[in-house]
Amino acid sequence: MVQPMPEGDRSQGGALGRAEGPINRRPGGRPALYYYARSPDAAAAATVAIVHGYGEYGGRYEHVMDAWAARGIASLAVDLRGHGRAQGRRGYCSHFDEYVDDVADFVRFVEERAPRDPLFLFGHSFGGLVSTCSVLRDHGLWRGLLLSAPYFGRALQVPTVKILAGKVTSVMVPTFALPTGFHGADVTRDAERARILDADPLCFDFATARWFTETELAQTRALAKAPSVMLPLYLVMGTADRIARLQTAREFFDAVGATDKTLDVRPGFFHEVLNEPEWTRVADAMASWILAHALESAVRPTAAV
Repeated sequence: MVQPMPEGDRSQGGALGRAEGPINRRPGGRPALYYYARSPDAAAAATVAIVHGYGEYGGRYEHVMDAWAARGIASLAVDLRGHGRAQGRRGYCSHFDEYVDDVADFVRFVEERAPRDPLFLFGHSFGGLVSTCSVLRDHGLWRGLLLSAPYFGRALQVPTVKILAGKVTSVMVPTFALPTGFHGADVTRDAERARILDADPLCFDFATARWFTETELAQTRALAKAPSVMLPLYLVMGTADRIARLQTAREFFDAVGATDKTLDVRPGFFHEVLNEPEWTRVADAMASWILAHALESAVRPTAAV
């Protein structure tokens, strides 16, 4: 069961346990993060740490967290640096490992709140890339890794000249930003959810040159080290994804060293599979996978990174 932490909590009433607040206690002057928590009425069968995608934030997963709580699963979602209510420049990092550091601190926060629960890590899109890099650094106490539309490769082909220009700009003017060109209708077939995304002041639709080049390097590293991932894996993605490349996700999945792995391809789904009209089916399938693995042996695998 997720236990409340006095500092920074803003608990709310209702049928489910709810809390949110800043994560301030970070080493080395790292920017404060922000979290959202949900827990079921009874003791949780498992706890999931959620890492959001680029340009969005953890609060956008509260409907999924509520659905999981109804299945007996607790969850905590984070706002990474530069996203949502966290501190930091929007859309910028000096090095990709800064995001991995954010997840490491978030993981310690989760472990403090749910010290006895089977723990799972879930990342969407860019958050899937960050989560994978986090696991490659340290498999930790995770029972499994869940990824939705992981951003291991771009669905949209970028001209070589633009990629070269981006690399030069990353060195010369790393904070230079350009619009991503994507809107709500590009990530979900649900018109109302698309409208809400476009109007959300905590979301943004631009990317900096340094973020772009650092993310490309992280994608290359993640694909090269995929055989080192020995955790049980659940990967879900839509065939109509306009952001992340499905074929690259398949290549990662095939290369993962774990034998316990599930690829859930959803025909016609866009990028945000958990915001599609049929999102409850995806959330329920993920919950069933989590609960099944929560009951398995607590033996922790190790990786040869």
